[in-house]
Amino acid sequence: MKTSINYLPEQKRDELRRIVKCVLEVLPGCEMIILYGSYARNTYVDYDQRIEYGIRTCFMSDYDILVVTNTRFQRHVISHILSKATDNYYKGMNRNESTTVQFIDESIDDLNKAIDKNRYFYTDIKREGIMLYNSGRYKLARRRKQNYREIKELAEEYYNERFERGNEFLLGAIFYNEQGLHKMASFNLHQACENYYNSIILTFTLYSPKEHSLIKLSARAKTHSLESSKAFPRNTEEEKRLFDLLQDAYIQARYSLHFRITKEDIEALIPKVELLRDITRQCCEERIKVYAAKQRQV
Repeated sequence: MKTSINYLPEQKRDELRRIVKCVLEVLPGCEMIILYGSYARNTYVDYDQRIEYGIRTCFMSDYDILVVTNTRFQRHVISHILSKATDNYYKGMNRNESTTVQFIDESIDDLNKAIDKNRYFYTDIKREGIMLYNSGRYKLARRRKQNYREIKELAEEYYNERFERGNEFLLGAIFYNEQGLHKMASFNLHQACENYYNSIILTFTLYSPKEHSLIKLSARAKTHSLESSKAFPRNTEEEKRLFDLLQDAYIQARYSLHFRITKEDIEALIPKVELLRDITRQCCEERIKVYAAKQRQV
């Protein structure tokens, strides 16, 4: 695996070294820290601002970081530890204007099993990733040759299933809104987005976390499709409010007596979810075509 980040500007190199330092300070069991995604491929977008569909949108690639530990942590424990590392990293910085850090984590045993089983997401990280820190106590498993016929078939299966499920939830949201059942409409919109984001993640990686947070899912989808961030730009207070309503709907629309969402809110959210649907269809179908082309090259 590559180890050099000298191709990046000095500020980016300093920020990545700071991330490593912050992780090691709070996670003694850390064995490896690997940069993957657009910054590892040197295809990142530092900052891009456009006006599309009458909306000002800002694009900025995230630092995608895989943290490898010597043991498997419970989900809430490792999430808390990495959240602390993130908070420490942003101390003294303007978080809204800084490059976002997105952590994922795996134990060394689980990571090596995934590489050995030729799980595309992990073999791709080993192929394209950059080792930012290595304790030297473990080695990564060897990659096997990719079977792009199998990859294409799995990606199509995941995409078709999740995308259709998202469409069904979107239809459900429209129906419930017409019936005046706005809470149920909001829950269905949340589920539509969850499935569209997972369509992107699964099509590109053949792997998806057990996650319901649209904040986390949208960040992961953005790793593979910057376009996906157009649906919910969150660049104004109103955009943030609408996204927060959608995020909260997963739990509160079903269980909270105090959750309030109006017909106007739903009607503002539906076009955004429809835009996410269209972006999802385009980027996933294009990715499947890439797998098909690679299959023909073998």
